[in-house]
Amino acid sequence: MTEHRIAVLPGDGIGPEVMDEALKVLRRISEKYSFEAAHQEFAVGGAALDATGNTTPLPQETLEGCENASAILFGSVGGPKWESLPPDIQPERGALLPLRKHFGLFANLRPGVCHPALIDASPVKNSLIPNGFDVLCVRELTGGIYFGSPKERREEGGEEIAVDTMVYRTSEVERIARVAFEAAMVRDKRVCSVDKANVLQNSMLWRETVIRVAKDYPEVQLSHLYVDNAAMQLIRYAPDYDVIVTGNLFGDILSDEMAMISGSLGMLPSASLGSPDTDGLNFGLYEPSGGSAPDIAGQGIANPIAQILSLAMLLRYSLGEREAADSVDKAVEEAIAAGYRTGDIYRGSENEKLVNTSDMGNAIVERL
Repeated sequence: MTEHRIAVLPGDGIGPEVMDEALKVLRRISEKYSFEAAHQEFAVGGAALDATGNTTPLPQETLEGCENASAILFGSVGGPKWESLPPDIQPERGALLPLRKHFGLFANLRPGVCHPALIDASPVKNSLIPNGFDVLCVRELTGGIYFGSPKERREEGGEEIAVDTMVYRTSEVERIARVAFEAAMVRDKRVCSVDKANVLQNSMLWRETVIRVAKDYPEVQLSHLYVDNAAMQLIRYAPDYDVIVTGNLFGDILSDEMAMISGSLGMLPSASLGSPDTDGLNFGLYEPSGGSAPDIAGQGIANPIAQILSLAMLLRYSLGEREAADSVDKAVEEAIAAGYRTGDIYRGSENEKLVNTSDMGNAIVERL
């Protein structure tokens, strides 16, 4: 029997609740496909701050647990309770970003999917998305303006100024472009590269590099959009797009837009991946696209689907259990088709069943 080790970091807010449902699915799917998925939970984010007396949101024990695992299944971190702490130990900045950096997780894969049965939940007119849509945003995660230097605030000419620097190296653009093209090869073979090459030197290099990489993928159709136009086009007609590849800042914004037009953050998973090993598997961190939602924590009403689909991505990209991953995706689709809805996607139609967090998890497990 194949054995896998998963580091589970439930985090804060609704994180532990939705993680419980993902672990239900993990237990069932590992039984069905005869592999062992040993998992161990570690504190992260606000939960870790509470446990360490506001010392660190990423304890050494947690980091070592992740180092000894094949992948990280991450919940959500943060909340008002910790917002007054120094920035470098606030949950997201002090835990999530260091994890990405430590493990070299440079590629963020964030699907924007609106199932046909859920088009009423999208703020986009049904006539524009009659069959829903499925767009994959591939975001570069460890470069760009968030990490460039200098990064500072100083006084100049009698007033304060702030400086952030956007930096990309050719090698960084090449590797994220290859992730996008490889993803497109098993989808609809279309890549749209998003930049701001009409005004930014950084984006000029980005576009030139993507065009060069595209020559290695002659089957894939490549197009380009400036980021402001891309933001409009995704709302105008999202089904036009298959894979979008872009830098850190633009990807941060566009992937959130995709989540909004999909209908609910509670439906969307994400994967942050490093370079593949010799078996083609990636160490990765897998998390829901939404946040910790402290306003609904503990009420049992959170949508666990994003966490469950994050598990499916973990099975596919880090463990190589592709058949199991497909089964999880299918079970989610079947539960939605059967009318199961948590509050965020419930619209009161006669075929819908309003359920709580646990019942949604159970409905998915039953279909496995």
